[in-house]
Amino acid sequence: MRAEPQAAPYRPDTKIDALADWLGDQVSAADFPMTRLRFRNRRWDKAVGLDRLSDEDWVRHFGRFEPLPENLPSPLALRYHGHQFRVYNPELGDGRGFLFAQMRDDAGRLLDCGTKGTGQTPWSRTADGRLTLKGAVREILATEMLEAQGVYTSKTFSVIETGEPLERHDEPSPTRSAALVRLSHGHIRIGTFQRLAALGQTDNLERLIGYCLEHYPGPPPPEGAPGRDHPAVVLIHQVVERLADLAASWMVSGFVHGVLNTDNMNISGESFDYGPWRWLPQWDQFFTAAYFDHEGLYAFGRQPEALSWNCAQLAIALRPLVEAPPLVAALERFGPLYQHNLARRFLWRLGVASRGEERDMAVVVAGEAMMREQHVPPDAFFFTHRGGRGTTGPLADALAGYEPLDASHPYWSGVAPQTMLIGEVEDIWSAIAKMDDWSPLEAKIAALRAMGDALGEPPQPAGH
Repeated sequence: MRAEPQAAPYRPDTKIDALADWLGDQVSAADFPMTRLRFRNRRWDKAVGLDRLSDEDWVRHFGRFEPLPENLPSPLALRYHGHQFRVYNPELGDGRGFLFAQMRDDAGRLLDCGTKGTGQTPWSRTADGRLTLKGAVREILATEMLEAQGVYTSKTFSVIETGEPLERHDEPSPTRSAALVRLSHGHIRIGTFQRLAALGQTDNLERLIGYCLEHYPGPPPPEGAPGRDHPAVVLIHQVVERLADLAASWMVSGFVHGVLNTDNMNISGESFDYGPWRWLPQWDQFFTAAYFDHEGLYAFGRQPEALSWNCAQLAIALRPLVEAPPLVAALERFGPLYQHNLARRFLWRLGVASRGEERDMAVVVAGEAMMREQHVPPDAFFFTHRGGRGTTGPLADALAGYEPLDASHPYWSGVAPQTMLIGEVEDIWSAIAKMDDWSPLEAKIAALRAMGDALGEPPQPAGH
């Protein structure tokens, strides 16, 4: 059984204040014609002490963006650069969102409330700064599914419909609008470091490293790692560890993010910024989520490569502070860490206890071969063969001697697994768009959380 987030008092803690002058720009939220609460994350509002807010007060804070008590007096649109499909772009930043608040959760972690669709900022360029309601619903579904599958992800905290008709080229228009709030362990991106390096702001680069090491703590570099006491080296090791695990968790999930640019890579290792995402309809290394990814750069099977490449861009941004060899040594850990985490997560989702990486990888190879040959997606594969049941051929041989994990949860005796294929996503949205019927979405969220309970706590990544 997965542990629920525990209730905690509201503890505002605006650590970002120390960096605000050069990290972002003060902005104001748009004045929306309507604010109607559509989703409130009752699983996570208690973890940051906001569960006692009435729905009316919730809308004031997360629809009208009145400051939370003793929190940021004004929203902050963060500045960053980034590689977009490996082309460097210095004209980036929060173009339709901002950092709204910071607070501690039940475990004492510093969490950020960041927004999407809350109006134009100095970084909007020609965009309207808005978010479609369909985009917000899709983000709810993506984050709930990933959280249930043990992926470290931002949480969709709030969705409020805002009453503006929006024109979009990729869905029937005019379409409905929304303001979304994410809860996550920070919004510092690889692109944030790239911007400071490009501008020659080495003092601020050092300050940002200090901020990340203090508020996103992780294990030290391995014994014997060159330069292991240098703050920049500590940071690159931690980010490599986190992104190697993130890549592994996506692959075991069968999830395709779609847009793995460096401005979409969080230093905390959280998956976030859900646009053209998909889950695999069948096992396919070449499956691509974004219609505009013409070369398949971010195809399912290339996601580990993309995250490793992004880690290298962080290393380049840190070069003004440290020589190359310690950074290269950290980057060389990505492959082994990825393989370790892939094996641990694959065995966890299959429902058998690990027997060591070498044996576990044989199970992974056999399982992937079965999915590929039988044209089945990971959801069906892991559900059907939970605890090693129903296995044949090479997979059965690879699983010989493995002990099954607990499979007593009613989920495992159901007729089919929970999935998140595009047809179901469209059906859930269609009920909202045509009849304003939110019950299919609510039922799906409940079912996904039950699946998460059945899976239990995911394994800790390598290095933790």
